[in-house]
Amino acid sequence: MLESSEEENGVCKDRRKIHLIRFALLTFAEIKKHMRYSIIIAVYNRLEEVMELLASAEKLVFDRSRFELLFVDDGSKDGFKSYIQSYVSSSNLSIKAVFQSNRGPGAARNHGMSVSDADYFIFVDSDCFFPPEWLAQIDTYLQKNNCDAFGGRDEGHPSFSPLLKAINYSMTSFLGTGGTRGNAKSIAKFYPRSFNMGISREVYLKIGGMDEGLRHGQDMDYSARIYEAGFKVCLITSAYVYHKRRTSIRKFYRQIFNWGVARINLYRRHKSMLKPVHFLPAIVLLGVVTILVVVILGILPSLFAWLLISGIVAIALIAFIQSLLKYKQFLPAILSVPVLYIQVFAYGAGFIKGLIQHLLGKEPRGYVKNYYGKK
Repeated sequence: MLESSEEENGVCKDRRKIHLIRFALLTFAEIKKHMRYSIIIAVYNRLEEVMELLASAEKLVFDRSRFELLFVDDGSKDGFKSYIQSYVSSSNLSIKAVFQSNRGPGAARNHGMSVSDADYFIFVDSDCFFPPEWLAQIDTYLQKNNCDAFGGRDEGHPSFSPLLKAINYSMTSFLGTGGTRGNAKSIAKFYPRSFNMGISREVYLKIGGMDEGLRHGQDMDYSARIYEAGFKVCLITSAYVYHKRRTSIRKFYRQIFNWGVARINLYRRHKSMLKPVHFLPAIVLLGVVTILVVVILGILPSLFAWLLISGIVAIALIAFIQSLLKYKQFLPAILSVPVLYIQVFAYGAGFIKGLIQHLLGKEPRGYVKNYYGKK
């Protein structure tokens, strides 16, 4: 079933009042027993991704009466509206869509929350698709645990290209991110991210929606606000999605560069979100550049060059072995080495640029035009 709606501000406020009364009357056990989920997907010119996401959603093993797919179109011009309005589910999925002018992913997700009457909102990026048991894993966990917000992992699918597998390795490995994207052994605090992130309606009613002024890091900022409001945040490691990042090497560099810039913007809003670990990519980048310069100029003996090369080779070997064990394929393992270094250097460069802009009293900004690069 497909519905299209535009909600006025007054109606949205009435919805909030109704659900506040509902939460006051129902016991927690009663709410859990009949919990409904709204899977909110912000869409902007990603019709092919939506098709793949829908194909995986048809295979979700979960009661169709307890969840909906809510697409929020952010002004797409690729035929998404006509496609979704004519789409007929083969498994009786509840599919809804709302439409707005182009205002960004944060505004789209906020729009989705404002028109949904579900108990939990789950954000999924349009370039993701689901394992059949994904939603069942979430529901099973929430039935046993009191979580106000939660997040899960993103993984690579066997069908991914070698480059996508290499990027997935880098983005999910301890060497690449320290396990911060959904690893129970993360070196830093876990912050749910919009590719696989859920919140209870109570969270939305208390703190509102995402900051639409942030181009990058909206989900991290939202997670920080959830923590600051005193809500319990859970990591559900068994609830992963396949993340088919829309990227090439150039797009990957730009994306990670902007994340480095975003870390400074997050610090400007939440002082607790800048830790020593976040300086590491910038330190590595500056260290490598400095040592290369002094060695080339002959300021330091060649021993330092050999030490630098040895360190680079050691990290490359670890990355190669880890990726090979993960995928059992040679080409993704080879590609994982340069991709890992690109990720570290891109994040470090963005972090340095954002820090300099901040120290100069300017708002940190990364790539804005052609963010994902030319097609």
